[in-house]
Amino acid sequence: MTITAADIRREVKEKNVTFLRLMFSDIAGTLKNVEIPATDEQLDKVLSNKAMFDGSSIEGFVRINESDMFLHPDLDTWTVFPWGGENGAVAGLICDIYTAEGEPFAGDPRGNLKRALRHMEKVGFKSFNLGPEPEFFLFKLDEKGEPTLEVNDRGGYFDLAPTDLADNTRREIVNVLTEMGFEVEASHHEVAIGQHEIDFKYADVLKACDNIQIFKLVVKTIARKHGLYATFMAKPKFGINGSGMHCNMSLFDYEGNNVFFDTEDPKGMQLSETAYYFLGGLMKHAYNYTAIMNPTVNSYKRLVPGYEAPVYIAWAGRNRSPLIRVPASRGMGTRLELRSVDPTANPYLALAVLLEAGLDGIENKIEAPAPIESNIYIMTQEERKEAGIRDLPSTLHNAVKALQEDEVVKAALGNHIFTNFVEAKKIEWSSYAAFVSQWEIDNYLDLY
Repeated sequence: MTITAADIRREVKEKNVTFLRLMFSDIAGTLKNVEIPATDEQLDKVLSNKAMFDGSSIEGFVRINESDMFLHPDLDTWTVFPWGGENGAVAGLICDIYTAEGEPFAGDPRGNLKRALRHMEKVGFKSFNLGPEPEFFLFKLDEKGEPTLEVNDRGGYFDLAPTDLADNTRREIVNVLTEMGFEVEASHHEVAIGQHEIDFKYADVLKACDNIQIFKLVVKTIARKHGLYATFMAKPKFGINGSGMHCNMSLFDYEGNNVFFDTEDPKGMQLSETAYYFLGGLMKHAYNYTAIMNPTVNSYKRLVPGYEAPVYIAWAGRNRSPLIRVPASRGMGTRLELRSVDPTANPYLALAVLLEAGLDGIENKIEAPAPIESNIYIMTQEERKEAGIRDLPSTLHNAVKALQEDEVVKAALGNHIFTNFVEAKKIEWSSYAAFVSQWEIDNYLDLY
């Protein structure tokens, strides 16, 4: 449904919207906003793309001498948040970022994804769909309102109350998301204590990435209301599963057909030649794009054997141990699922890179290796080597080094984002590498 400026003006009046959030994402994937009063004068400014902000204040954007930036709202992202106060409702719009010269800003992650979509259209495809599965933890707050690492339940996979004490929190999150237009498909406790998942319907990739950002905001807001803290950190607690964000991807042509599906597949998986080439691109660049899919030092504490997260670069059908699998659904539901992504990833950057990696596979006819249907976790190192299975990077340091060697991934990010991302991650790694942890004190202080 297309939303017009007139629709927005009407809803502002009807729903007593008094404040408007103009939202955008920085290179790290953090949702930012400029909040303005929803007066007629300010609304005119927003709807004519004249709302400005200081880009030099945002990490990785621009220098102070080129700080003036414009927010161009995507009217189809209009939403009225189902929470408000005595002073009226708050609404929001997700914006693209433009320079003072009226050009799309090269450091805007959302604009960068749009650039990848234009490439996709030139190759001959109409849409790229994404079904994300972001997981999160709920922790208790201390008496000062600060988050702790104490979970509020002892539930496990698919458990329910009284074991799962967060079902009311999840239920309200689902109700709020539904009121905001999300089509929620499932809500359940995840494997680890305190860990949860809420799945919402796939959408075209731009809307799906917008949905991820709004989803995180809703989860954190409702958790606070219940006296809990929600975190999308990849591995907040040692010894239990970390949080992933599996990405289910499919590609469509201009007739509305899923081009990954082919009943005549000679390999018997009902995948098209296009799907195999797209898969070949994902596999070829997997090691080098890991820094984008898993962008924090902590991300690599999740990517270890024994906790259901992928560790090895391989693909399969129903087997869940490889990096990429092909879920059983066929026809319009045919898709490829990348299982390494975690919810700290900037979704706009991650999907721009994955789309460009897949398009590289299609344009250059990159053959996918043979599927691995056995459990990779129980293979020996020699068996994995013989099967051509490579490990994912073990640290952010190694992942960033690999990122810098891949021209396709670098081009998918654009020079501005690539340069600023790498610089930020090198600083992050240096800070981590110099830090003396409690583990080191416990293991070395008395020994030496």
